[in-house]
Amino acid sequence: MNDSFLNMASIGDFDPLNASIPATKVEITVSCRNLLDRDTFSKSDPICVLYTQGMGNKEWREFGRTEVIDNTLNPDFVRKFILDYFFEERQNLRFDLYDVDSKSANLSKHDFLGQAYCTLGEVVGSLGSRSEKALGGIQGKKCGTVIVKAEELNNCRESVMMQFCGNKLDKKDFFGKSDPFLVFYRSNEDSTFTICHKTEVVKNTLNPVWQAFKIPVRALCNGDYDRTIKVEVYDWDRDGGHDFIGEFSTSYRELSRGQSQFNVYEVVNPKKKERKKKYLNSGTVTLLSFLLDIEVTFLDYIKGGTQINFTVAIDFTASNDGNQMFPNGPLHHTWQLELSAVTMAVIKDVLSVYP
Repeated sequence: MNDSFLNMASIGDFDPLNASIPATKVEITVSCRNLLDRDTFSKSDPICVLYTQGMGNKEWREFGRTEVIDNTLNPDFVRKFILDYFFEERQNLRFDLYDVDSKSANLSKHDFLGQAYCTLGEVVGSLGSRSEKALGGIQGKKCGTVIVKAEELNNCRESVMMQFCGNKLDKKDFFGKSDPFLVFYRSNEDSTFTICHKTEVVKNTLNPVWQAFKIPVRALCNGDYDRTIKVEVYDWDRDGGHDFIGEFSTSYRELSRGQSQFNVYEVVNPKKKERKKKYLNSGTVTLLSFLLDIEVTFLDYIKGGTQINFTVAIDFTASNDGNQMFPNGPLHHTWQLELSAVTMAVIKDVLSVYP
């Protein structure tokens, strides 16, 4: 019998107790509506903290945090949570909302806005994989709601670097020009949209050039190149009530054409279009650059034939006590550019193996 067959596992060798449990990676997006306003002179600055519960001790452990969004009671968080979904397990989730008052990472330093509980299976199995829960945890208060969406992730490992500019955008500020920024959304199967990226704000200009940004193709369209991507243009306001300038739609396939006449988009405000007969647009947004990058994993290097040589050096010196600040101290002492005695010994041993 061929030796190669002896090294292959047969069906009888399969051990279900030691086999890896099949899981599906899902992306969790969080939004909130009608949060409590805990600030005196402005609106709350919310952050969402996700906790998961262990199977054994039922202890709640922090899984991750979203970004902080200033001055809003209706946040749509951009930062996602990537979880492994196990069909046969009950995976409990807890979402805690806080109003951030400082740069401290200690949650006790911030105002609690409420919390909600659910299971990952509940979110995945709900209509459109969308679950809405009332926030509780503060007696006698209506704390608003949290909206949790889940979407299965594919194995797309491509990322794209893009840069956009605007031209002749609408002027929204009374004493100055607009402070525009872009918000990107990907479409869902139920005709809703999920936020996936925000650009920075470019102050006081109607012709902004936004910084180039890198985003996974998975986050932009989850591998479906023809999925609709909606882009909204806003004028930033300090109080969080950003003024809507307009929007346009595209797709990853269109964007992949790069800088061309196909990627110059009219920014349209639907309300203005209905109200004004001669309305054309609220400016244009142009794609300046598009650069595709494939993320390579360690496994790709192994499949490509990468070999690793591993060398170990162990210091068994018994008499190595003393002050490392003095040359006559321990053997590890390094004086200016001179190598220590131990370092010289290690180099000598390595050279003896690899001359």
